[in-house]
Amino acid sequence: MPSLKEIKGRIASVNSTRKITSAMKMVASSKLHHAQVAIQNMLPYETMLEHILKSFLAAEAEAQTIYDQERPVKRVALVVFSSNSSLCGGFNANIIKVMMKAVDALSGELGMENVEIYPIGRKVAEKATKLGYNVKCDLADLVDHPNVKQCINLAVELGERFEKGEIDKVELIYHHFKSAGSQVLTHKTFLPIDIETELERDHERDLTSNVVTKQVQDYLKKKRKEKKVSEEEEVRPLNDNFIVEPDMISVLSLLIPKMGHLMLYTALLDSVASEHAARMVAMQTATDNADELLRQLNLQYNKSRQQAITSELLDIVGGSVNN
Repeated sequence: MPSLKEIKGRIASVNSTRKITSAMKMVASSKLHHAQVAIQNMLPYETMLEHILKSFLAAEAEAQTIYDQERPVKRVALVVFSSNSSLCGGFNANIIKVMMKAVDALSGELGMENVEIYPIGRKVAEKATKLGYNVKCDLADLVDHPNVKQCINLAVELGERFEKGEIDKVELIYHHFKSAGSQVLTHKTFLPIDIETELERDHERDLTSNVVTKQVQDYLKKKRKEKKVSEEEEVRPLNDNFIVEPDMISVLSLLIPKMGHLMLYTALLDSVASEHAARMVAMQTATDNADELLRQLNLQYNKSRQQAITSELLDIVGGSVNN
């Protein structure tokens, strides 16, 4: 049985760890708020661009560009999003697991040399390099400082390589941020852009709260459904009857690449928000575990102390009887 001094030392150590995890949870909560604001600022542009594309497709469903035409796949690029640091639960492990599974499946069909990795995040870059994958670039700084221009440059590079036939397919692997308590691991095609599927993708996001308890999440989800039903009662026209100059193909040739830029930037913001949410949950869990461990240690300390006092009293009483 440990002595009182050892138990006291463990209590002090757990208290120190609890202070660190609690502080890291508050920092992650603050960063999550900033990430939610960034997504919220991007959503109006996303909504309007998708509305325009829907209108154009409703007007001329046969309109096609090189960016939305499928072709035989000989070379594939994977854009994988992770974090630069750890202590965020299974966030990075899940991403790496999906990446390895995708590479194994593609390399079996195309060969390892025909699978390229574009890692965005230090953790996935280190793992891909260690496994000997064909890593093309290092964009770890994007995770700490999300930048629209760098996302556009990457999207342009991928689009140009796709247009030249250097790659035939580009896929994204990232966490889609739904709420502070729910991040969905997503693996989808970036090029060629399937506009119909992209326009119907899940847009459900909770950007107003950073709580992670199930009861609050269920309550917010119920409120959002009620609001959605009330909004659907209003009739909204899909086609705004745009006047297109010079022609539909030329306009789509500009809008579809912009949609690609938006998809890449949205994936980055979703991944960053998901990382901070995962770290907040992990640190909250660690803090709760520290509280439980402190309760047990305090109980053990009090029992040991009471036992020592009782033993001393018995010695005193025994000595008095003998005298």
